Amino acid sequence: TDCNQLGFNLRSNIFQGGPLESRTLMRDSYTPDVIQKAIRDPKNWHGRRTDELGKWHQKNALNLNLQKALEDKYG
Repeated sequence: TDCNQLGFNLRSNIFQGGPLESRTLMRDSYTPDVIQKAIRDPKNWHGRRTDELGKWHQKNALNLNLQKALEDKYG
């Protein structure tokens, strides 16, 4: 059956998974000092800034999650 074949393949280590060391285009393209000097700004993510509408949606989602949790706990 399919389950037996899948179990055999898993025990035989046919599905070895991904590589142990991950490679990225940025690591392959730049020297290590450039990557260490890179400044990561959470408000400017890949050139996209979090505007007021995005901040409002984030707060609204937190508020909805809080309301749902309170309703689940207290009814």
